Amino acid sequence: MNAPNGPGPDLAATPGGDATAGTPEDLLSPAPAYDGGGLADVLPSVCAALGVPDVVGRLDVPECARAVVVLVDGLGDVLLRRRGGHAPFLRSLLPTGRSLLSGFPSTTATSMGSFGTGLPPGAHGMLGYTVLVPGADQLFNELSWEDGPDPYLWQPRPTLFSEADRAGVPVTRVGPGFFDGSGLTNAALRGGRFTAAHSLPDRVDASLAALRRAPRGLVYLYWGDVDKVGHVRGPDSWQWGAELEALDAELRRLAASVPSDTAVVVTADHGMMTCPHENRIDLATDAELAAGVRHAGGEPRALQLYCEPGAASDVLATWTARLGDRAWVVGRERAEGLFGGVDPQMADRVGDVVVVMRGDDAIVDSRTQRQEFRSLLGLHGSLTPDELTIPFLVVPPRGR
Repeated sequence: MNAPNGPGPDLAATPGGDATAGTPEDLLSPAPAYDGGGLADVLPSVCAALGVPDVVGRLDVPECARAVVVLVDGLGDVLLRRRGGHAPFLRSLLPTGRSLLSGFPSTTATSMGSFGTGLPPGAHGMLGYTVLVPGADQLFNELSWEDGPDPYLWQPRPTLFSEADRAGVPVTRVGPGFFDGSGLTNAALRGGRFTAAHSLPDRVDASLAALRRAPRGLVYLYWGDVDKVGHVRGPDSWQWGAELEALDAELRRLAASVPSDTAVVVTADHGMMTCPHENRIDLATDAELAAGVRHAGGEPRALQLYCEPGAASDVLATWTARLGDRAWVVGRERAEGLFGGVDPQMADRVGDVVVVMRGDDAIVDSRTQRQEFRSLLGLHGSLTPDELTIPFLVVPPRGR
């Protein structure tokens, strides 16, 4: 049964809902909910509306013969509401939409796993931007997948795209050409056919063509430039507003042009916040924090520390004392709840110590991170409302 529309999850009940009250331990309980108010519920709800059998939809998507799901990288719900003057079409959908939670960490690779499989991070195992490959003593980047493991083994759960395709609902995924066959795509978004298109107008045109090919169908359209501009210029910049305006105009055109039996769903993988460079710690120049840390995985707002043998308790104590109320710092066992519980076969992917930044602080490591990465102004990954909340907006079929 689909859940009713509403204002979305109560952030006061999640880490990041109140950045000043309580102890770090208090703020980590309860963990982000994975019970019907999150990104993992989007595709199951769309598939249920399309009549895919044995799929439970917990979000309100009307029954339809065709659907297009637009995932806008980096379009957080807080950001959209704050800067909605640049997006009259999307703003018009807010009263009937709702807020969802992206899950932890609020980062693209993890969110794509949840979006594609309909599962919490701990079940699909894509647990961060950079994670340790167990037994290999090396980090790998789940976004680029460079020198990464077999994506079908790393993420073995079936995807909703595959389930829909097997049920006779043709699936078309529309995005940049280099996504086709990439590690991340094969891990999280496999199933159906892929159509490459570069510009946003081209992707809208490709989506419309796919919808018109058959009387039933599911189209997935990805757009990443909102995230790119936010990283480089900051989500409060005029450039971010200009990109939102361009996006809004094309989504209006998409909604006006789809067949009358088509539902249009707009969501995102995470939000973003501005993190001034002066509020960052560099592990390369901080011997106290670097001590005992063999690999600093994750990302600047959500670190996973893989420690030298026997050093985890000392690292946990040092980081807790040093960071104080600038971060939530927990050991692996406590951290597993943040991922919705972790499959035992994937538990050793989680850092020995997990560090979740509060406020607008960040921690980088110039020994291993490129300058281009460390210079980014907009960041995400943590549990603040700016990063964690995402929109869920639905344009119902015109024939209803």
